[in-house]
Amino acid sequence: MDLRPDEITGLIKDRIKNYNAKIQLGDVGTVVTVGDGIVRIHGLENCMLNELLEFENGIQCMALNLEQEFVGAVMLGSDSGIKEGDSVKRTGNIVSVPVGEELLGRVVNSLGEPLDGKGDILAKEKRPIEKIASGIITREPVNVPLQTGIKAIDSMIPIGRGQRELIIGDRQTG
Repeated sequence: MDLRPDEITGLIKDRIKNYNAKIQLGDVGTVVTVGDGIVRIHGLENCMLNELLEFENGIQCMALNLEQEFVGAVMLGSDSGIKEGDSVKRTGNIVSVPVGEELLGRVVNSLGEPLDGKGDILAKEKRPIEKIASGIITREPVNVPLQTGIKAIDSMIPIGRGQRELIIGDRQTG
């Protein structure tokens, strides 16, 4: 086999010309331990509290415990596909959810993503999930009732729209 220098030079020049480097800059950490929905990550020096982190397989977690060497994060999905040594990257975004009238009557997960199959939620605004509550003086009064559709609850426990209410019952009671 004869190797001609001009042929090799042409091949190298062609490869260099068509080279497409996909470089991604950002903090990438490594999973040290995972279990019970908690992940311990090494190598994310500039991670923010409540920052959304993402694994290679698309599963996300939220940074809650910032230490000198490690970041403790809570999984926002199943941890069954996560193992020691997996890469985790920062997104640079604080975990936030859509808010507004567009969420009324919708079924969403913990990140405000739709689960009901009615399409995307086109909310005009997003707010962080962790926020200091506004003072009692600045809050608007709750004066519009929220109908749950269950007459027993609506008659015994009137719920205002925008009010937080915990309703607990025995299993299989409806």
